Amino acid sequence: MRDRRRSFFPNLVRRLVLIGITLVVLPYLLIFVYALPFIHPVSTLMLSELVLLRGYDRRWVDLDDISPNLVRAVMMSEDGQFCFHGGVDWTQMRGVVEDALDGEATRGASTISMQTVKNLFLWNGRSFIRKGLELPLAIGADFVWSKRRMMEIYLNVAEWGPGIYGAEAAARHHFKIPASKLSSRQAALLAVSLPNPITRVAGKPGRGMQRLAGIVERRARNSGDYIKCIYD
Repeated sequence: MRDRRRSFFPNLVRRLVLIGITLVVLPYLLIFVYALPFIHPVSTLMLSELVLLRGYDRRWVDLDDISPNLVRAVMMSEDGQFCFHGGVDWTQMRGVVEDALDGEATRGASTISMQTVKNLFLWNGRSFIRKGLELPLAIGADFVWSKRRMMEIYLNVAEWGPGIYGAEAAARHHFKIPASKLSSRQAALLAVSLPNPITRVAGKPGRGMQRLAGIVERRARNSGDYIKCIYD
């Protein structure tokens, strides 16, 4: 009996270590799988919806079937340097670290690459552990995927309301049109709702949201060289 107990705990520890290693390594393997254009990945939030038996609305569409208005608006709202960094905007990240060390409130520095791998492999909420996992994943995904593939995945897994995921479902839910037909203002409203799509409802914007959308719309109109990695 004692021998069994002695062998049980080392075996349990070994199994837990193997599970931990698998959970860390698996996302890096999936990065290569998700590079294939016919693979339509789902996010951890979508998986949680299924586990909780709630279901969700997500209709995958290719990047060419998403209005360039939305691509421009999201890029200029979320990550203006998307075409120029390798997954992490180190200038922005350095500013966040300096603010934290000075005891000041930190601003967001998540790139689209970082948000994409967070949506696919990690969890919501701020923590140094999540950020530590997120940074190398973003660099790895940005190295393996083209910028177009990164944007395509992001726009198909982003949350735009309770149970609403991806540009196509969002456009139909909020504006009753396909993602390919989004106007510049509709695209801007969807873009500014991304930080908090539960309280910021693109289809029912208040004054503050309309004001932010106007700023994003102007930036998108003048995006020019900032989006050349998507539209040559």
